[in-house]
Amino acid sequence: MTPLLRKLLGMNWFMVANMFALIAFGIAAIYAAGWMKEEASLVNAWNRQMVWVGVGTVIFFAASLIDYSWVGWGAIPVYLCGIVLSLLALAAAESIHGHESWLQLGPVRFQPSQIAVAGTILLVALLLGGLHHVHPFFRNPFVKLGLAAGCCILPFGIVLAQGDFGSAMVFLPVAAAMILVGNIPFRYMIVVALIGLSAVPWAFFFGLEPHQKTRITVFMDMLSGKPVDTQGDAYAAHYIIQAVGSGGLAGKGFLEPKTINNLGFIPKRTAINDFIFAVIAEEWGFYVTAALIAGLALLLLQCLFIALYSRDGLGRILCAGVAALFFAHVFQHVGMNLLIMPITGIPLPFISYGGTFLLICMFLCGMVQSIWVHRDGASQRIANAGPSLGDFRP
Repeated sequence: MTPLLRKLLGMNWFMVANMFALIAFGIAAIYAAGWMKEEASLVNAWNRQMVWVGVGTVIFFAASLIDYSWVGWGAIPVYLCGIVLSLLALAAAESIHGHESWLQLGPVRFQPSQIAVAGTILLVALLLGGLHHVHPFFRNPFVKLGLAAGCCILPFGIVLAQGDFGSAMVFLPVAAAMILVGNIPFRYMIVVALIGLSAVPWAFFFGLEPHQKTRITVFMDMLSGKPVDTQGDAYAAHYIIQAVGSGGLAGKGFLEPKTINNLGFIPKRTAINDFIFAVIAEEWGFYVTAALIAGLALLLLQCLFIALYSRDGLGRILCAGVAALFFAHVFQHVGMNLLIMPITGIPLPFISYGGTFLLICMFLCGMVQSIWVHRDGASQRIANAGPSLGDFRP
């Protein structure tokens, strides 16, 4: 049996099936969200998503079968690439949905901030999980915390400057989870959290754009029952919650033409990504949305389960960062569609339309798979060509 075949058989196929089931459901949801739209780009969005799935599948299996130890030399180039491309996107100032976070490369438009997030996860995992082997100086918790925070602050500031408030907020839980798993004393984290909380009023009044402040104030007004302009600033929020509530337990039916989305009340260009959960809730109802959340939660649990079997700290911290990224996206996306959080515009992993985000999610899942495949020195046993698949037991 060849080493490549051993790695394939040693993959966590339950996680693979979980991921591709979510992707398949996402394609159906994208089709349902755009099939009645007038623009061909929205009607055919599900076709383009399938192309991205094909590319992502290659990336996923490549990342799964290559030993994740390459992070030691590849994390810095990926991180710098994400930073440079994000700065170029900011300089290009091509605004889409109020975000200056896109770059055009020939016929392909992509969002480099997603690359910056992935690069940040790789670099922070390397700093917290492997740098202490270089010199004892890097074992100091304050040094580790300072390096990790510095790596996160730079892309966080760039993404926030692009106007993508939702993607910027993702850095906070990702950094917190990785620092927590990285053996930083809890008292350090409490101090950092208190400093961050004290900076929230300053960030609101002096760091946010007027339209970002409006989204938060409208959310607070709707939450407290105050009157809002449902044909102005509260338009999207009003019809999104109407769509979710009108779906009931079983929904209005797949491809039902008389839904709030198909009648055009949900913003058409964001129905396939930022508001895809509202479309699903309206057409399929509570039962299916609950199953969807359960499927996403199961994927997160798989990431945490694999972290427990990692052969080193690098793998554990990397799994924690990926799980935190998925959790932040799911929590923010579902939260804003249920109006328990302000509308920030953030995609749902594996469900929302978007090539860049889908490829990054599949790449990160591939990294988690690599940690599972190469757990407990499995790479050394594969090199020795042992005769039994029992080598892959935890």
